[in-house]
This record gives sequence, C-alpha cells and structure tokens, in this order.
Amino acid sequence: MKATSWLLLLFSLPTNRNTERVAVWRRLRKMGAVQIKTSTYLLPDEPAQYEQFQWLAQQIRDYGGDSTLVRAQEIEGLTREKVVSLFNAARDKEYVDLKKALQNFISRRRGKSDADFAVAELERLTKQFRELRQIDFFDSPRGHDVAMLLRRAEGPRRSLKLRTLDAKQYHEKTWLTRPRPEIDRVGSAWLISKFIDPKAKFVFAPTAQAVPEAIPFDMLDAEFSHHGNNCTFETLTKRFAVSDKAVVKIGEMIHDADLDDARFQRVECVGIDRVLKGWAKEGLPDEEILRRGFECFDALYAFLQRR
Repeated sequence: MKATSWLLLLFSLPTNRNTERVAVWRRLRKMGAVQIKTSTYLLPDEPAQYEQFQWLAQQIRDYGGDSTLVRAQEIEGLTREKVVSLFNAARDKEYVDLKKALQNFISRRRGKSDADFAVAELERLTKQFRELRQIDFFDSPRGHDVAMLLRRAEGPRRSLKLRTLDAKQYHEKTWLTRPRPEIDRVGSAWLISKFIDPKAKFVFAPTAQAVPEAIPFDMLDAEFSHHGNNCTFETLTKRFAVSDKAVVKIGEMIHDADLDDARFQRVECVGIDRVLKGWAKEGLPDEEILRRGFECFDALYAFLQRR
C-alpha cells in the first residue's frame, strides 16, 4: 500500500462509559488502527479505512462522546517511514503470536494421521491469518514467514518429488528474496553464491512479481522455498545435490533457528539469526546485512570443515 495521506480519529468518551470504551478499542484493533497519542488513532487514507473510521466516529457520538476525523498529508514528528514501522510493529506482534500457535499445532500433529487431528483448529488459525493479512497494510515481512508456516501446517497437498537440478543452468542469474533478510534467506543466498551461482546478483522485493526476470527464493509459492519440513536452505541443497558435510550441518542449524522446532537439536545459528535481526533494527541496508551475513557463514563453514 502506497498511502500518500493519513486518517486520524480523535475522540473522547465520558469517564463512566467503560463498556463503550472497550467496544471502541476492540473495533480499532480489529480494523488495524495504531495509536499515536491518547485517544488518537491512525489508518492509511484509503476508501475502505475512511468508511470504517466514519462509522466508528458516528458510533462514538452515539455513545455520548465526541469524535473528529482528520485527513493529513503529513504528521509532525512522524516521517512516512516511521508511521509504516508503527503499523508493521503492531502486525509483527500479532504474527509472532500466530506463529507460536501454528508451531504448537504442527508439533502436536507430528506422528498423527490427518483423521486423528482437529481440522477445526487449523481452520481457526487460517481464518486468523486471513484477518490479519487484511490489516497488514504495508506487507510486514513476518506475514510471509507465517504464510509459509501455515502451508506446513496444512500438510502436503500432493506427493511432490523434487527433481535434482544442474547448477550450470543457473549461473550469472539474478536471485530475488524478501527485504530485511534473516537466517534462512541470508544462509540460502550464501549457499547460492558459494555452491550454485558464484556470480549471482541478489535483489530484494516484497513479491516475486516485482522483478519478473529474477529467480525468487524463500518467498511464498516460489520453487526454491519451504517444502514439507525443509527450510529454503535445505530445499536448495537437495535440488542442487549439495552434499558437502559442513553444508549439511549448517542446514540443520538454519532449520532449527528458522523453524524453531528443535528437529536437529542444533542451536549454533540462533545467535547469528539474532545478530541479523539486530542489524535490520539498526537500519542497515539489505545488501549490507547480506554482506555481513556472508562473512558469518564463511567463518562458520571454515570452522566446521576443520572439525
């Protein structure tokens, strides 16, 4: 969403209207509004959001309160980037909760047949994800992570045999992944540049359609992404038959750090993942995060080779 202006709802309610106050708060939360000051909430200026704020403003007046709806091109003290980060931070918290619920679902399902499992719970989690995506106005990266985890929770739609590919057919290509790269994306890019395409060029975009000529990886519905219980790094090693023992160990580490399922009981990459996330929070460009991440994996690979 490329909002060029913002909607601000300013309101007040009588102090004895606690029930109504809770109802308004729940409605604001459901529509994805973020709070910037006491009783001041913000949404992108889009027709659907304008209509929702109009309806809520009228409801507040019906409750005996006061409300004002304002359209603003700029908000003093808040750049567009800062406002977007407020929305993404709000969505990230909700995605984290949903991710934990999905991981718990997958863990409890392990070893059981589909017939033994509560389909209703998966439907509830799917509905929760869809509702969250509707208010994810600026395409939070966490949403893509949860989308791929939801695919895992759904289980394989059909038996899919991944054929081995010839790395020579993938030389000097442009590879695309999502911005703010974390452990699986950085590790996969390192694997690509070291074992698949030594002259690879990496670009970043929220969707594969943004760079049609590029090869997407670790993106929803991409060929090189999560498949079954494999993270993207593991998918790439299998597709391109990378059998290096140190690489296999790194794949196990990335799997446990990315999927957080303790499948291999390896915690070595958890620290690297936190460092990558820290660099993103510091505002480092995606290309710089990738460069520094490559140095981490080069050192880890060298260490594992000597063992």
